[in-house]
Amino acid sequence: NLPADVARPDSLGGMARRLASPAHLAALCRWAGDTVRQEGFEQLWRELDFRVSLALHKDKWQHRADQPTRRRLKAQRRKPLNGPKISLVVPVYNTDPAFFAQMVASVRGQTYPNWQLVLADASDEAHAYVGQLVAARGDERIRYTKIENKGIAANTNAAAALAGGEYLALADHDDLLAPHAVYAMGRAIRESGADFLYSDEALFETTMDRARVAHFKPDFAPEYLLGCNYICHLAVFRRSLFEQVGGERGECDGAQDYDLFWRLIDAGAKPYHLPQVLYYWRVHAGSTSGGDGAKPYVQAAGLQTLADHLARPGQ
Repeated sequence: NLPADVARPDSLGGMARRLASPAHLAALCRWAGDTVRQEGFEQLWRELDFRVSLALHKDKWQHRADQPTRRRLKAQRRKPLNGPKISLVVPVYNTDPAFFAQMVASVRGQTYPNWQLVLADASDEAHAYVGQLVAARGDERIRYTKIENKGIAANTNAAAALAGGEYLALADHDDLLAPHAVYAMGRAIRESGADFLYSDEALFETTMDRARVAHFKPDFAPEYLLGCNYICHLAVFRRSLFEQVGGERGECDGAQDYDLFWRLIDAGAKPYHLPQVLYYWRVHAGSTSGGDGAKPYVQAAGLQTLADHLARPGQ
C-alpha cells in the first residue's frame, strides 16, 4: 500500500471527476487487472480502501503498517529465506492460558522456519499448565525450563542462557507476533548486517485484526530515547552482544529492556529501524501497554537506567 502520510490528498469531488473520464476508467481497469494478477484480490481491496479513505480524509493506521497479503505469506513459506537462527526469549509467569496459547501459536505460525522459542517458566503451582501445553505441542524448536521466580530480568536471562540462535528477540508471554515478523527481521539482518534491530508495533485487546492503534517509530533517535523507551517491541540483537553486556540487570526490573537497549548502544550497537508492524502488544489490566500505572515501579527503574547511562564514560 502507498503510505497515507506521503500520498496526495484527495476528495470525493476529485474522485468523481476522474471517474467521469473514459480514459481514466480504462486506466483504472488496467491497473486493477495488473494488481489482481500480481498481488491478488486482497491487495486490490486494500488499494481501493486506501484511496477511498483518502477521499474521505481518513487515515487508517493499517494503510501504513505494511502488512503482507495472504499471497505474500504463502510465497514466503514456499521459498524459505536463508538467514540466521533467531531465538525468541520469553519469560513466563502465571500467564492466562488462552493468552499463552495464542502467543505460542503466533510463533509456530511464522513464515520463517529458522526460529527458536525459549521459555523460562517461573509460574506458581496453580499455573502448571504452561509446561503441559508446551509438551503437548511436541515442537523441537521450543525449549522449556522451569525456574524459580527471581524477577523479570533474571528470568529473561535464564531463557537467554538456553538460546541457540545467533540473534535473540524479546517477547512477552501474552503478546503476538505478526506471521512474517521473524522473516522480516531475518531478511533485514541478511541485507544490513545490523547487530540490533527494532520494528513498529500495534496495540490490541482481542485479535490482531482488531488492533486499535499502531506505534510508528522513527529511525534511531537517541534524544527521543532519553525521554521514553520508544524502541520497545520487536527488538532483535546479536546474542554475543547481549552476553558481552552481561544480559539484563535485576536492579532495573520494570525497565529492564530499556536498560538493556541503552547498554547495547553504549557498547557500540547502532539500532536499525525496520518500519513494519511486526509485534502486537496486548492491552489488559496487568500490562504496561496501556500505561505504566499497572506497574508503578517502572518509572523509578527508568530513571535509574538513565542515570547509569549518563554516568558511563563518553556520555
